[in-house]
Amino acid sequence: MAVEPILELVGISKAFGGVQALRDVDLALAPGEIHGLVGENGAGKSTLMKIIAGVHPDFGGVMRVRGRETRFRGSRDALAAGIGMVHQELSIAPDLSVAENVYLGAQPTNRFGLVDWPAMRRGARDLLARLGLDVDVDAPAGLLPIGVQQLVELGRVLFSGADLIILDEPTSALSPPETERLFGVLRLLRQEGRSIVFISHFLDDVLRVSDVVSVFRNGRKVVTERVSPATDKGWLIARMIGPHAADLEESWTGTVRLAGPGGAPVALEAIGLTHAPAFKDVSFQVRAGEALGVYGSMGCGQIELSRALFGKLQPGGGEIRIAGREVRLGNTADAKRAGVAFVPESRRAMLFGEEPIYRNVSISILETISRIWLKPDRERAIAKGHIQALNIRAPGPETRLGALSGGNQQKVALARWLTRPPRVLVLCEPTRGMDVGAKEDVVRIVRSLKEQGIAVIILSTEPETVLSMADRIVVLRRGEIVHEFAERGVSKEDLLAAA
Repeated sequence: MAVEPILELVGISKAFGGVQALRDVDLALAPGEIHGLVGENGAGKSTLMKIIAGVHPDFGGVMRVRGRETRFRGSRDALAAGIGMVHQELSIAPDLSVAENVYLGAQPTNRFGLVDWPAMRRGARDLLARLGLDVDVDAPAGLLPIGVQQLVELGRVLFSGADLIILDEPTSALSPPETERLFGVLRLLRQEGRSIVFISHFLDDVLRVSDVVSVFRNGRKVVTERVSPATDKGWLIARMIGPHAADLEESWTGTVRLAGPGGAPVALEAIGLTHAPAFKDVSFQVRAGEALGVYGSMGCGQIELSRALFGKLQPGGGEIRIAGREVRLGNTADAKRAGVAFVPESRRAMLFGEEPIYRNVSISILETISRIWLKPDRERAIAKGHIQALNIRAPGPETRLGALSGGNQQKVALARWLTRPPRVLVLCEPTRGMDVGAKEDVVRIVRSLKEQGIAVIILSTEPETVLSMADRIVVLRRGEIVHEFAERGVSKEDLLAAA
């Protein structure tokens, strides 16, 4: 006897302005099932999940929850129906305590109607213990590492009593041990009969934890299949983007041959850079037309190092030389004048979601377009060129940035610096939250920049990212460079072992 799905979607469609995000999608989720979703950025995965979670109430098609046709008016309706979602962009309230974040909007009260703080602390402590977390529940949540914040947000969803849980890129900010801990929790939840939708660009993670996998492409569901030895990574990639991504697939599964430093002039040199406790005595060089990868696990000091290279953080010691001359990067304006550009790990830190693409692109070059009057036509023309060159999936430069997928927003962040190319481009986690297709676009962009003589520094916790882009790789562990790979073959396993 067939088990009735906890969730059934029939003919779901959704458009944002001129962008058709979903087209006639059918999907079913069984009780006690982990269902993996994969696809390129912009394929429609997150949009579909936001419909299920009540974020997008206006859509075409039919949604049934436990056999009843349903249309949520908001996320509160979805929560009341037992559906919770942990978004890729976390919604942690950083100034509130961990316990307050777990019980956000549903604090326990005593008989006088006041918040029962002891009960809330106990409940948060017990709930997070199920996730393998032993943290101070009175500490501000914003002080926790990103990976722990993600688990705290999952704790909030579990506390809500949700029996259908949607996880959007849940392992993108987690270290390997945190990922293993999360997988253990998901398997426990499955045994309890809860259903989980697991969206990830880490195909290995999807295949390891999922019972069923669905592939999306261009707003449509391509296939749904039970996970088996036949549904391996190559099978998924072929259905996501076709077999043409051989270079990127090689960086995932095999050994990549690194080129080495070459003989071009040194574009940037770090000598003994120190900012305790994040990093200490860090020294390296990157040459014109070279891509240097800086690989390490979460919390190894990469983020702080990237900010120091762009003047956002002042090192306590050491020096930075650009084109052989020592520079003092007291702020980001100094860095820009020295020819350094920076794309941070968080797109939100540099983009404006409610503004059109062309304004996001032109903001860094307004003074070169006009010193007195803005010239929107010129701004649009520049953005249109970047949309075509970088394969940004958008109807045009007037499209609101927030309507784009995460991968396409990242390309806009890169476009901001490409109108007036820098001497050195620092990319921190450039492919976080991106699928293989969008990653391949970023690889192509980096190769183009290298051909123009730009030095690129790629700092990432994803071994696939540095393997697919870098000519040399240095490994950062606990704030120190512990190994350099150059002029040899190197694999993902080599990087993991060194880190």
